[in-house]
Amino acid sequence: MGTAKKMKSALISVFHKDGLEAIVKKLNDLNITIYSTGGTEKFITNLGIDVVPVEDLTSYPSILGGRVKTLHPKVFGGILSRRDHEGDIAQLNEYEIPEIDIVIVDLYPFEKTVASDASEQEIIEKIDIGGISLIRAAAKNFKDVICVSSMKQYDEFLNILSDNDGKISLADRKNFAAKSFAVSSHYDTAIFKYLNQDFNHVELRESFDHSSTLRYGENPHQKGFFFGKLDELFEKLHGKELSYNNLLDVDAAVQLMNEFKTDAPTFAILKHNNACGIAQRETLHQAYVDALAGDPISAFGGVLISNKKIDIATAEEIHKLFCEVVIAPAYDDEALKILKGKKNRIILIQNDIELPKASFRTALNGVLSQEKDTITDDITNQKHTTNMHPTQTKLEEL
Repeated sequence: MGTAKKMKSALISVFHKDGLEAIVKKLNDLNITIYSTGGTEKFITNLGIDVVPVEDLTSYPSILGGRVKTLHPKVFGGILSRRDHEGDIAQLNEYEIPEIDIVIVDLYPFEKTVASDASEQEIIEKIDIGGISLIRAAAKNFKDVICVSSMKQYDEFLNILSDNDGKISLADRKNFAAKSFAVSSHYDTAIFKYLNQDFNHVELRESFDHSSTLRYGENPHQKGFFFGKLDELFEKLHGKELSYNNLLDVDAAVQLMNEFKTDAPTFAILKHNNACGIAQRETLHQAYVDALAGDPISAFGGVLISNKKIDIATAEEIHKLFCEVVIAPAYDDEALKILKGKKNRIILIQNDIELPKASFRTALNGVLSQEKDTITDDITNQKHTTNMHPTQTKLEEL
C-alpha cells in the first residue's frame, strides 16, 4: 500500500456541489483544515462548518470576474512543496505558506456548455483555468498530496478517508493522480476539438471518459473494451451483453441503415461486418423476407436492423431465425414479446443521435482516419459506361 500519510488540510473548489456535503463533514470530523473560495466557500459556510477563505490566505481578492482566484504562490506553493525537501520547507516557513494535503476540484462543464448551443463567449468562459492548474499541481505532487479531480470520484475518496481515519496511502494518492491526468487530458482534448472546428489542424485528438469492459476481445484470450457512451445510442430491452464481435457487426449495421433512415421500409441482415441481404419494400415484413432470401445460410447468428418499427408479422418471421442482435427505432408490444422468446437474443432500440463524422483505426505503427462516406448513390448521378443501358426499373432496383 505504500506510506500512509495523515491528511491535515484540504483545498476545495468545485463547480458541482452534489455529493460534497458528506466529504466536507468528514473532513471536519477529522479536524482537517478546509480552504475554499467563491460558491464552494459559501456552500461550506452554510453547512455551519469552519472554512478559511483563500482570499485570507493570499491577501488578494478574486479578480477579473472570478477568472483569477486560486492562481497564487501561497496556494500552489502549499500544494507543490516537497515535504522531505529542506529547501522547500524553509521557503514555506519564510513566506508563511501552509501545506495543502488534499485538493478537491470539479471543473467547469465545458462539454455540456458546447452541447447546449451556448454563445462562443459563454463557451470560452467555461474553459477552466484555476481548476485545471490545481489538478495538475496536486497530481504531480502525489507523493505528498491527493487530488480528487471530479465529482465522479467523491464516493471512492470518501470511503478511503473514512476507512483509514484520514490517512491515505501512497498507492491511493498515485491512483488518484492517474485519474486526475485522465480528467485534464480529456478536458483539453474537448477544448482543442471545439476551437479546431473552423480550421484544418491535422492533429488526432480523441478522448472518451466512459468505458465498458467486454467479456473478451475478438477471441477469448484477448481483453476487450468499448470506449464511449453506448447508452446514448441504444436502449437495451433484452438479452445478454454485447460482445466485441457483436459491436463490430452492430456498427456495420448502423452505418449501413443510416443511408436509409428516412426511406421506405428497409431491412438488412449482417454477419462478420458484411451485409448478407438488404431489401426495401412497401411493408417491413416483405423487406425482411427478401433481405433473408439474399443469403439465408449466412444470416444464421447475424445482426438484424430495420429503419421502421417492427410489427407482429415481421417479429414472427424473425423469431424463426437464430440471430444475435435485433435493432430498430421501436417495437410493437406484441412484437417485442415474441422477440423476447429467445433468452439471449439482444434487442436494441436505436436512438436518433448524430453519428461521428469521421472514422479512424489503427494501422501499422499509427492510425488511419478519413471522413465518413455520406454520399448515397442516386439514379441521377449514374454514368453508363457500356452501350447497353439498364432500364428504369433495373435502376430503381439497384
